[in-house]
This record gives sequence, C-alpha cells and structure tokens, in this order.
Amino acid sequence: MPAHVLFAVVFIEGYCSLGAEIIALRRLIPHIGSSILVTAPTIGLFLLALALGYHSGSRVAADYRSVVARNFLISAALMGAGLAASSVDAIFAGPPPALAYLIFIGGILCPLAWLLGQTVPILTNLMRAQRSGEAAGRALYWSTLGSFLGSVTLSLGVMQLFGVWAAVLLGSLLLLVGAALVQPLRWAGAMLLAGVAALSVAVNLNDRQRADTAYADYAVETVGGDVSTAPRIFRVNQQVASKVDDGESPRYAAYIVHLRRILLDDLGFRKRDILVLGAGGFTLSHREPTNRYTYVDIDPAIRAIAERDFLRTPARGEFIAADARRFVVETTHRYDALVVDVYSARTAIPGHLVTREFWRDTRHALKPGGVMLANLILDGQLASAYARNLLASIESAYGRCAVEVLAKAARSSNVIVTCFATETIVPARVYVDERNLADADSMRLP
Repeated sequence: MPAHVLFAVVFIEGYCSLGAEIIALRRLIPHIGSSILVTAPTIGLFLLALALGYHSGSRVAADYRSVVARNFLISAALMGAGLAASSVDAIFAGPPPALAYLIFIGGILCPLAWLLGQTVPILTNLMRAQRSGEAAGRALYWSTLGSFLGSVTLSLGVMQLFGVWAAVLLGSLLLLVGAALVQPLRWAGAMLLAGVAALSVAVNLNDRQRADTAYADYAVETVGGDVSTAPRIFRVNQQVASKVDDGESPRYAAYIVHLRRILLDDLGFRKRDILVLGAGGFTLSHREPTNRYTYVDIDPAIRAIAERDFLRTPARGEFIAADARRFVVETTHRYDALVVDVYSARTAIPGHLVTREFWRDTRHALKPGGVMLANLILDGQLASAYARNLLASIESAYGRCAVEVLAKAARSSNVIVTCFATETIVPARVYVDERNLADADSMRLP
C-alpha cells in the first residue's frame, strides 16, 4: 500500500474514533446529563474498547486490507445510524437510564472503538520501514493527529455551524472513504458501501430538522388549549423549560409565574437590573417592560431558536453567550436580582454550578442586599440527599433562605429558593430548655 494512502486511512481512523467519542458524550447530555459520573465512565470504557482493539489487531496475520475495510464499513454503519439523535432517543425511550446507557455504550460506542482500534496494528504490517518502531511511530503520529483534529473541528466547527447531525454524517462518510481507500471495491462491496452511505444520509438528514446544537437539543411542541392562542412549550434537552401562548395574558410555566410574583409583587421591582443565568425560553421578561433583564447562557444559538420557534417575537433583554460561573466572577456590573435557572438535563444542574464556591460567586454579581432566586428541581418532600445537600450548599453562602416547594405532593417539583446578599451571616444556634434565648432574640427583630 502506498505510504500516503496508508497514512490517510490511519488519519481517518483517528479522526472518526475520537469524533465518535465526542458525539457520544454530546448525545448523552439530554438523557443523563454531563456530570463527571457520566463523562468519566464513558471515556474510560471507550479507551478500554480501544485497547482491546489494539490487542485484537496485533493478532491479525493475513488479509490485512480486507479486515480493515470490513471494520471501517461496520464502523460507518454504527456511527451513521447508531449515533443519530433518533436512534439514541429510541434507546433511552424504554429502559431505565442506567440500563439504556449500558446498551448505548456496549452496543454502539465500544464496538465502534474496538473495530477502529485494530487499524494501526494491522496496517503497520504493510508499511515499508527498516525498524518496527519507525512504522509504529509514524502510524501513531497520523492517528493521533487525526484524533486531535477530529475533536477540535467537530466540536468547535461542524457542530457549531451545522449541528450534531452533520458531525455524525461527516464521520460516517469519512469511514466509508477509508474503506474504499484500503481495498479496491468489487461489485458486492460497492453496493454494500452505497447502502451504508444511503442509510447514514437518510437518518441524519431527517435529524437535520431538529434544533440541536453543540450544547443542547431544542424542540417546540403545541399543547392542548385554545387553538387561537397557540399554546406551546419549549423543551431544552427534553425537559420543559418554558410555556407561552399568544393570548392577551399569556400563560407561563408555574415557576416563571412564581418568580414574577416575587420580583414584581413581593419585592416591587421597577426599573431594576435583573441577571438571569440560563435563558430557557426568555419568558421571565416576556411582555414585562418594567425592569432591565440580562440573560446569560452557554449556547450562542438559543436566543435565535427561541425567538423563531417559541416566542415568535424578539426576546426582551440583553443576551450574553458565556458560562454562568465565569460570567458572575468576571462581570463588573452589579445587579439587583440574580435568577439561577441552569439545567443540562431533566433534573441535572451542571456540577460546577451547585457547589458552595459557585453560590459565593453569585454574590459577587449582586448589589448589597440584592436577591438571589434559584429554580431547582427536587423531590417534593426535600428528603433526598441531593435536596438537603444542595440547599445546605446555598445557605452556606447566603445564610438562611426561603424555600418554596411548588408541588409538595409530587415526586419531583420546582423549588424556588430566595436568598438575600446581606453583609453578615450570623451562625444559627439551637434553642434548648436549659438556655432558651428565643425571647431575647425575638426582641431584636426589625
């Protein structure tokens, strides 16, 4: 095999193998989030499958080209069909999330990594080199270079400009090109290659109609109600993020109504600066002209999608595409209120946005005495370890906060936490019979 063809095939292997891992991590976000408990096992299992592929490839002693061509063809089908959004949604539609995750990893990602991992040890047998180290080093150079460019160009280029579906389709088609380069195609092989290409194109062009970006999946659905007012919901990573309709007094999600009541009625905010972390559907400021709103969301595309498909009108307020934690640390502006409404999946806040340090950082963006409002999804009785620990983390930064459960009998509910950025936080103490200071403390109430 000519050296430039061999290196091109190895480059494609590296590009598509790491590209498949990046795409798989992105596909998992709407279903089980992006926490370290998801990414670490996924990366580990991918590397394990890759290592087993290296070992299997080292044992191949004949038909080098045909084995690699077959592996590339199967990998193209796994990537083109298995990593398509509709396929991943189908996997997670029935079984529990943990089982669906194992099916996805064990049935699609790991077999793909195992097949592609065989490429370098097999093709080094076809290299003209005086030393085995030279052959392995050159092959690994091109494979690793492909991995680097695959991770960078797919995540920062293709997904951003066209969507995740385009990254899946590109990877699948590149693997088919690699299969054709490895071994001249006969009639049957050409037909099989064309069939895989047609499957990948059909599945992923269908996914093109979805509003998905490098950060999230978006969907707008109509719901029951008065047809004339066109009631609809805005889904972000399969969770209902916002509700709106075209009526004179639009109906919003219950937690948005509650947040509005706190800001406008309870606190009487007028002409105030309000920072919202997590844009959702931009409904907090919808038809609300009395205050100034600034939205911060990590996805640059969310505003255009919400305005076009959901609000069907320009969103009120300024929009800044940035990571929420970085923004509150770096901003020089101070806000009267800060609303935290950040979710990467149905009930998952990104891990770096739940810690004590993050809640302390939010105080940096508030004026003295400013209010922080957090929309959380917790169990209705606040009995779970996650609920108790998350609330304790918030109060470690703000002191005692108001906690309002909107659906107390529900298994999971929106929980609104209201905290004030007071200058000093006095540690709490427990009243006991032998030294009861309740009366003395009550005398100091404002």
